[in-house]
Amino acid sequence: MQIPLQITIRDMPASAVLEEHIRDKAAKLEQFYPALIGCRVVVELPHKHKQHGKLFNVRIDLTVPGSEIAINRDQSEDVYVALRDAFDAANRKLEDYGRRQRGDVKTHENRTGEAEPAGAEDPEQVTGIPPLQ
Repeated sequence: MQIPLQITIRDMPASAVLEEHIRDKAAKLEQFYPALIGCRVVVELPHKHKQHGKLFNVRIDLTVPGSEIAINRDQSEDVYVALRDAFDAANRKLEDYGRRQRGDVKTHENRTGEAEPAGAEDPEQVTGIPPLQ
């Protein structure tokens, strides 16, 4: 990465183990997509879900050549499960972005103004079934 990894932990005590876990996950993203420019990870514990337990919010902002990818997950009571889900989603988004960059994703051409294929006006020739009389 050209920009160093930025980790922000809000509304909860920071731990070296949690930060090391985030660094490992970010390093795997960089191995998967070497052109990754930067990664920002925000882990927070909002105080709004009193009946549903404490749900962690993980936001990952990835900077890639020509774009920025944002992932936001807030669904788990375990911070490590929330991180796993967010980094899995980031991996899928990077995979899709890489496919589009390489041209593996088929793009449809603009069909306006195109001529009909030869023989399209004869239904028997197109379908192989004679028209009803």
